[in-house]
Amino acid sequence: MAPKDTVLDLARCIDRGVRVKLSGGREVTGTLKGYDQLLNLVLDDAIEHVRDPEDAMRITAVTRRLGLMVCRGTSVMVVSALDGCDEISNPFLGEGGGRFSFGMMIT
Repeated sequence: MAPKDTVLDLARCIDRGVRVKLSGGREVTGTLKGYDQLLNLVLDDAIEHVRDPEDAMRITAVTRRLGLMVCRGTSVMVVSALDGCDEISNPFLGEGGGRFSFGMMIT
C-alpha cells in the first residue's frame, strides 16, 4: 500500500522556521525539531509574539524568548513555514493597521 498523502507534511519543515498559532491566541515562531502523530511539536529557539492586552486581535512588537519548548497537539491551531510567508498590514483594521500574517500552503 502506498503511503497516504497528508494535508500537512511536517517532515518537510524539520530544522526550518515555523510559525505556530495556538488556541487561546498565542503565536510562537521557532525551528521545528520534531513532531508526532498527535501534532505535538518540539520547537527550538522559540519566540512568543505578545498580543496587545487592550486589543487581542493585534500582535505587538514585544517578544519573549522561550527557548526549547513543546507545543501540545491539542492546542495547535495552525502551523506554517516562515519562508514563503509575508507579513502585511491588516487591511480590515483601517488606518491604525496591525499585523496580519499571510501564510501559504507547504508544498
